[in-house]
Amino acid sequence: MAFGITKQELKDWKARVAKNELAFLTHYWYDERFPDVSTVTKVGCRDINYLIEWGYQFNLKKEWIDHRSKYPHFDLMGPVQKHVLEQMELDSHIRRFNL
Repeated sequence: MAFGITKQELKDWKARVAKNELAFLTHYWYDERFPDVSTVTKVGCRDINYLIEWGYQFNLKKEWIDHRSKYPHFDLMGPVQKHVLEQMELDSHIRRFNL
């Protein structure tokens, strides 16, 4: 379940993914499978090959792409999440969600 983002932020993320852009969306999150995780960053792009190639630089495996919706994405958590956000210079995500 997602918390801490607006409907417009989600709509904008979906629009960017649909246009084959690499899009980042960080939000608070709760999933009982990951009790120590409170945030997730979704990195999406409709162009699966581009998403796979982008993920290689961070050792993300193509099998980790979530294909359950029409917005394919990686779900990043923990140290990998912060590392990727730092490398992509998305400091606003880090500050906003206290990562």
